[in-house]
Amino acid sequence: MELVKCNNLCKEFDNKQILNNVNLTIPKGKIIGLLGKNGMGKTTLLKLINDLLTPTSGEVLINGEKPGINSKKIISYLPERTYLDKSMKISQILIFFEEFYEDFNKEKAIKLLKDLDLDINSKVSKMSKGMQEKLQLILVMSREAQLYILDEPLGGVDPATRDYILDTILSNFSEGASVIISTHLISDIERILDEVIFIDKGKIILTSSADELRTKENASIDEIFRRCFKC
Repeated sequence: MELVKCNNLCKEFDNKQILNNVNLTIPKGKIIGLLGKNGMGKTTLLKLINDLLTPTSGEVLINGEKPGINSKKIISYLPERTYLDKSMKISQILIFFEEFYEDFNKEKAIKLLKDLDLDINSKVSKMSKGMQEKLQLILVMSREAQLYILDEPLGGVDPATRDYILDTILSNFSEGASVIISTHLISDIERILDEVIFIDKGKIILTSSADELRTKENASIDEIFRRCFKC
């Protein structure tokens, strides 16, 4: 059974079609790039999978079930915008996550904090935007989830930190789990991708194995993306 299946999925806001008849399957054990220009429906699709929005028509199935309590237990979601309580210290947030999520691995989180030079006693309000994004990623990757959904995980971090974060993603997601990464920084992430999905104006225009696509087009994923979405 597929981990995620979208059947004829549509979403409208104020009579504007954001997603149009999306049919998609996400298998287990893959790192998948959801790639498209800004405003093309990437975040909307991720929110539908994570049960933060309701489809206008069509359906999303997670392990064969509609999104709900059971899917939230197995999906670890990194939103594009920060959701952290800025009045809290990192240590307090770790306790909150440990109590809220049965699959949260506090020891793993503490190790990642040290690796990324984040002080467990720091208050969120005193942290830069990039530091807050690192913290959110650590929290997400420290769960033993079946599906990790990462919406622009590299946007606020410096290039030197990006490789470490990608290696963190590679080495910290559970065996048999899948990762969906939505980003426009394709050249930075393509080395870790197993599969790619191109989305344009709410429609899926390409799904492929990353290696097969590179071989077929004799080009990098970044080059292929630029060709497809050339202004």
